[in-house]
Amino acid sequence: METLAPMTEADSLIHRLRSIIDRVDLGELFATPQPLEVELGSGDGTFLVEIAKANPAHNFIGIERLLGRLRKLDRKARRAGLTNVRGVRIESAYFVEFLLPPHTTAAIHVYFPDPWPKRKHRRHRLINERFPIVAHQALTAGGKVYLRTDHEEYFQQMRDVFGSSPLFRPSETPEELSGVLTDFERDFQARGVKTLRSTYEKV
Repeated sequence: METLAPMTEADSLIHRLRSIIDRVDLGELFATPQPLEVELGSGDGTFLVEIAKANPAHNFIGIERLLGRLRKLDRKARRAGLTNVRGVRIESAYFVEFLLPPHTTAAIHVYFPDPWPKRKHRRHRLINERFPIVAHQALTAGGKVYLRTDHEEYFQQMRDVFGSSPLFRPSETPEELSGVLTDFERDFQARGVKTLRSTYEKV
C-alpha cells in the first residue's frame, strides 16, 4: 500500500482561516487562478477528489465541520497529487454567506446534507428560503447549484425554495457529473436507495 511522507503544516491541503470575519483570499489558497467550485459538506472527500482529478483546470474547496473528515479529504487529495483542492473547517452556511468572495464561484455542490427530519429541527436545514439569495451572491454569471439527497420531503423543500426564487432557473445535471458519487451515495446505491437530483442556474 502506498504511504505518504510525514506531513508538515505547509504540506496540508486544509486551509487554516486567518479570520472568520474577513472574506477568504482565493489567491492565498490557490497558486493558479481558475474557475472555482465549492462542495458544502464534503464528507470524506470521495466526490471532491474524483471531480478535481477529472477537472484539473478548476479549483475546488471542500467545506466540512468535522476535522476527521477533512483529514481524509487531505490524505486522498495528496495521494492523488492534486494541487487544485483545499479543505476548510467551518459551517457551510456561514462560509458561503460571509467568507466566500462574491461572484467568484462557478458551482456549488450540496450532496446529502443533514435532512433534520424532525419538524422542530427543520430550521437547521442548509437549503432553506434564504439559501438561494446567499448562493446567488457567491456565484458567477451562469453559475450553478447542484443538489442531491435521498430524503424525499427535503428534496421537495429544495425544489420549492429554488422554484419560487426569481434568482434561479432549473437546469440539467451533466451525465459526467452524475456519475461521480459521494461516499454516502455509494452506500445508498448498494442498498437500493434512490438518489434525488436537481440543478439550478443563476439568472
